This record gives sequence, structure tokens and C-alpha cells, in this order.
Amino acid sequence: MDDKTNTRSFKSNVKKSVTGVTLNKTAVSIKVAANETLTPSVTPTDATDKTGKWKSDKTTIVTVDNNGKVTAVAIGTANVTFTTNDGGFIGTAVITVTE
Repeated sequence: MDDKTNTRSFKSNVKKSVTGVTLNKTAVSIKVAANETLTPSVTPTDATDKTGKWKSDKTTIVTVDNNGKVTAVAIGTANVTFTTNDGGFIGTAVITVTE
């Protein structure tokens, strides 16, 4: 009788939680009407859910879209944040708008 081992491969459905987030830039200086795109780096790199939400704390100075594209509206300083959906980790960039 031939003794064979039957092995099967399977993909784990274990969720890998987010442990942090940083932005590619922490301080940016741009002119009114200019754009800059920020990119979040979620850790670990193989986290299950790397999504999040962008926000500007002063939308009269800087706006930010769902892709991290920052648009300078008026002279001043604003904080742009990316908050992960998993864990609520926050990455922040200070945006300074000049003439």
C-alpha cells in the first residue's frame, strides 16, 4: 500500500490590522491656486484595509480631495490629515499657502 500525504493550500482570511500611517510630506509650501498631491503610507504594508479619509482643518485656505490632491485657495496655513478607516490612525501635513 502506498502511503501518500494529501496537502492542500489555502489562503488565510485573517485580518491584518493597521498599526500606523505617515504622509509622504509633513510640510508643504505652495502658492495660491497651486496643487500638491499627498500620499499616505499605511503600515504594515500588507494591512487588510488601507483606506481612509482626507480632511483639511481650514477649507477656506486649503481643500483636499479623496485622492489627497491639495488645492491652495487663499494665503495662510492649514493642516491636512489622512485618517485610516481601520484604527483611526492619523497622518498630518502642514500646508503653507503664499502669494
